Amino acid sequence: MNMSTMAINCSISATCSFPSSLRFRYAFPPSFICFSGLSESKDCGGGGPCMFPINRCKTIHLVRHGQGIHNVEGDKNYNAYMKPEYFDAHLTSLGWKEVDNLRNHVHDSGLMKRIDLVITSPLLRTLQTAVGVFGGEGYTDRTDVLPLMVENAGNSGRAAISSLNCPPIIAVELCREHLGVRPCDKRRSISEYQSLFPAIDFSLIDSNEDTWWKADVRETKEEIAARGLKFMNWLGTRKEKEIAIVTHRAFLFHTIGAFGNYSHPLEKEELSKPFANCELRSVVVVDW
Repeated sequence: MNMSTMAINCSISATCSFPSSLRFRYAFPPSFICFSGLSESKDCGGGGPCMFPINRCKTIHLVRHGQGIHNVEGDKNYNAYMKPEYFDAHLTSLGWKEVDNLRNHVHDSGLMKRIDLVITSPLLRTLQTAVGVFGGEGYTDRTDVLPLMVENAGNSGRAAISSLNCPPIIAVELCREHLGVRPCDKRRSISEYQSLFPAIDFSLIDSNEDTWWKADVRETKEEIAARGLKFMNWLGTRKEKEIAIVTHRAFLFHTIGAFGNYSHPLEKEELSKPFANCELRSVVVVDW
């Protein structure tokens, strides 16, 4: 999948009552989005709705993590994100309530049954959100089945979460938050995560220690957008057709923003809004 376009399908926020799906006049914008950057001007016969074979499409469910301990003060005071005590921030009690709300939605809507794969950023708050929303039910201590999350992982105060009857969850470095400087965006060692989240697949991450985060160098907006496009192109190589991605506000904002301008203002406005904590937005990606 070298060239792709994205269309908004719906937006769900776990912090309020769930709105109905938001559908727009155009199934896909007349100005096409190309993940590889090779084309931005494909046209759908004068700007009307487009039609594509289902085998050329993927449905992607974008999820921002629940409220982290760094968000509480940092959203009021930008400088608070620099506090060392927010290293690899975990979810707050409100963040876990947001996770529970979104979990209820994905089950009640039938979405849980359709998802083939969950991809998560390898940071504590996204790992907790991924297993909390998409994990299995009713964990019992069995030697033959590893839990997705052990009891009280990351000060969660939560029981262990089962890996049974849920989609596989894999951690991918490319969809991490804005890299560098802020302690909340530095990850732990993979070996530590593996002890907390035994059934998550960390095999795609190359190094045990965090070699991407630098204490004195902050990733530029252009660099995070380029990383996002690389991630989306990699996503196109996956065989799964319906995928949930649990990631971060800045990563989502700059990745989506890299896709150029849209001719329909509703599409542009909806896609470009910053994600709320534990918000889910569904999009369709087309191999053009």
